[in-house]
Amino acid sequence: MIRQTLTACTLALAAGFTAAAPAAADGPDKLMTILTSAEPQTQLMAMVLTNAAIQQGKSAQILLCGPAGDIALREAPETATAPQPPRDMSPQGLMRMIMENSETKVEVCAIYLPGRGEGPEVLLEGITPADPAAAAAAIMGDDTQVISF
Repeated sequence: MIRQTLTACTLALAAGFTAAAPAAADGPDKLMTILTSAEPQTQLMAMVLTNAAIQQGKSAQILLCGPAGDIALREAPETATAPQPPRDMSPQGLMRMIMENSETKVEVCAIYLPGRGEGPEVLLEGITPADPAAAAAAIMGDDTQVISF
């Protein structure tokens, strides 16, 4: 009797996990990556995870603020462009690859350029200053997962 009860409980648990698995695997359809870190390894990892989400069929948007905004510059510092192990990719290089291979929107925070005393002409092609209302709407979307570095 105890054995039958344990088997029934085990089967019920297994069925519950199986039924829940597709919903957990689906998750949100959009990813918002907010990157503020000046650390090149952190910047690169943010791009790696964003790219992985895109490879899994998710759409993505990247918002670069503070020191991380430097990877959006045409004349970016070496920390943004120097290759890193293990694949000799840089934060800016992977970000550019993401932009070329997907419809990912990359923006700098609205206060980034005014804080530098510069205009959008210093940014890489395809990168623009974010509209705060639109960025907030994207962050608050019901189907959006936000990751921040």
